[in-house]
Amino acid sequence: MLVDLRSDTFTKPTPGMLDAMNKASVGDDVFEEDPSVNRLEQMAATLFGREAALYCPTGTMSNQIAIKVHTRPGDEVICERNSHVYQYEGGGIAFNSGCQVNLIDGDRGRITASQVKAVINPDDVHKASSRLVCLENTCNRGGGSCYDINEISAIKSLCGDKGLGLHLDGARLFNAMVAKEQTPIQYGQLFHSISICLNKGLGCPIGSILIGDLAFIKQARRVRKVFGGGMRQAGYMAATGIYALENHVERLQEDHQHAKTIAEVIKNKDFCTQLYEVETNILIFQTPNEQVTGKIIQKLKEKNILAISMGPTLVRFVLHLDISPAMVDYTIEMLNTI
Repeated sequence: MLVDLRSDTFTKPTPGMLDAMNKASVGDDVFEEDPSVNRLEQMAATLFGREAALYCPTGTMSNQIAIKVHTRPGDEVICERNSHVYQYEGGGIAFNSGCQVNLIDGDRGRITASQVKAVINPDDVHKASSRLVCLENTCNRGGGSCYDINEISAIKSLCGDKGLGLHLDGARLFNAMVAKEQTPIQYGQLFHSISICLNKGLGCPIGSILIGDLAFIKQARRVRKVFGGGMRQAGYMAATGIYALENHVERLQEDHQHAKTIAEVIKNKDFCTQLYEVETNILIFQTPNEQVTGKIIQKLKEKNILAISMGPTLVRFVLHLDISPAMVDYTIEMLNTI
């Protein structure tokens, strides 16, 4: 038995998803003639109460397209220090959009309206123009932490008052919505643009959706082409997204419960000095030192359980649809031997 807890990106398509791929109707998406892509985009836009959406290969591309559309070279993007757009997208904000980043130290990846207000630059020729705020929900490096939707609303109001765009990196947004009993419509009303990943908890092989109004998506489609993201018979992959949205959303609660079950064991272990609150499918705990972190990951690997470090003293487990209750029980059994 191999228990891969490194990431929810390691999911494999389910039999139903493979069947949907096999039966997909396809065309040329660059010509906007792939019926499965068109259906997925319309489904996502309608779900969030927005005008349009754009299918992209990856979440990184969706985020980078959004940032490019919202900004001009020399502008400034405001985000939390641990956010994916800053930590894990290869310097794309600078490389693709020519923007600088203003980092905020938040609470497990989450920032507040008052923090954003404090860093917005004045209208001064010496300063970069603050143009865009990027939030991430759930927050990966925050252990799958979720925003209070009222705080997001406060940030949206501030951005409106100051003329800033507001983008959501919603790679795991469905995890947050299931955990907090929220709806896509609520988020569609709060953000100028939203990216959602299909290839994490929803279980697709690839794919991300960028959502916004018609003018935004029209420009985003042009930028996607420039970034090399124009696809042809992408309907085979888009069909997996349609299947996931119809079948894999509510089951995310199972992943959340599995993470909480394992957390109950880890919090009492000597090698755990701090356990981040488990809200969704990500479990992060702190160890006494780097050596302990390495030993835990190695001992688990010897027992066919794969995990990763998130820094010298942090270990991360991510639960997903390929982790069964039996695998959770086995993981707990092996943790109790360390």
